[in-house]
Amino acid sequence: MNDYFSLEIGEIRKLIAEHNPQYSELSDEKLKELAEKMYEVRLRQVQLNDSERAAYYSSLNFRTRRNLIDNVYESIRGLGILGKIIEDKSITEIMINGFDNIFVERAGKLERLADKFENQERLRNIITKFVQEAGRSVNESNPIVDTRLKDGSRVNVVLDPIALDGPIVTIRRFPEEGMTIQKLIQYGSITPEAAIFLEKLVRAKYNIFISGGTGSGKTTFLNALSNYIPKTERVITIEDSAELQIKHIPNLVRLETRNANSTGVGGISMKDLIKSSLRMRPERIIVGEVRGEEALDMLQAMNTGHDGSISTGHANSAADMLSRIETMVLSGAGGLPLEAIRQQIASAVDIIIHLSRMRDSTRKTLEITEIQELKDGKFILNRLFQFQEDEHTTVRKVSGKLVRTGNKMAHPDKFISSGIYDYL
Repeated sequence: MNDYFSLEIGEIRKLIAEHNPQYSELSDEKLKELAEKMYEVRLRQVQLNDSERAAYYSSLNFRTRRNLIDNVYESIRGLGILGKIIEDKSITEIMINGFDNIFVERAGKLERLADKFENQERLRNIITKFVQEAGRSVNESNPIVDTRLKDGSRVNVVLDPIALDGPIVTIRRFPEEGMTIQKLIQYGSITPEAAIFLEKLVRAKYNIFISGGTGSGKTTFLNALSNYIPKTERVITIEDSAELQIKHIPNLVRLETRNANSTGVGGISMKDLIKSSLRMRPERIIVGEVRGEEALDMLQAMNTGHDGSISTGHANSAADMLSRIETMVLSGAGGLPLEAIRQQIASAVDIIIHLSRMRDSTRKTLEITEIQELKDGKFILNRLFQFQEDEHTTVRKVSGKLVRTGNKMAHPDKFISSGIYDYL
């Protein structure tokens, strides 16, 4: 039945185009009326010529019929099936592997949808539509693009023939109301004690890196942490694709990278934006995610009076995050000695917060670690909070909490200068 549903969307659209070649210029109301009329025309066609499809139509209840007409309208005016999926607020991630293979994530669990697009061409047209609306382009010469939808959802697109089974679209949804530390506490991602400590770290302007694997909640956590930034400060955010939802800062500057055009010019990189941001009198610089050579510029910003800067990065642990930063800096400044790079990191980064997506799909804060010193070319880490699993934890359900280790801050100087003495 679902195969017929998708096919009939295309058939009714053909009838609309035949009946009114200028259908795209109709108002929304007129287009919906036309879709309903062409539904009736299509119903009469199949009753005369196709007994199998006539049986399908006769099996449709009012809701399914309404859904079919709505999908016809959405396929013309909106994002087709994708628009319907996006409207489902319970879905947190959408994975489209070609026109007929759609997966979604709900409550941390993956499921395959029966819905599918009419064909590869229709999916490609929808991709082109929302990419162009975001001011970007995707085509055979530029088959990979990162962008966002109007609701702020992050989108990654890879077109065929790079993607062997058809266009690939991955969409990461974010809560419309924004994330807060209180919600993270409710979800069990962090404890009230750790939340108080993080608030004081942010207010004292410690430089923080948030690390974790894909889907561990780094951007969500950064959004929550940003609520602790005093509203009197001037903050500059730099992202590949704008995802951060910082709403309480009046003096906020949001910057986003831009891909080069079809002739290879006009691209604006993270590195370019970080350099430019230093001339904007920032009090804090927030980089959505550091992925490459811009890591050196981020470190230099942290080392030149822009305390309180925050960024995220992919890593498997706090220690691994430091190794990743080293590698990223080397990719952009291969001439620098490794010892000098490590000294830059030790001087710039104060705290690493490591997150993980657990085996039961929950997201937890696993450690809050201070970079204590660089000794004999190696980073000495001072773990301040660590996640401990309960005795009763199982494979299906991870229980435990983030607890204080008892270690004192090795570098409490920013606390002292801010008048915070709890962690000396």
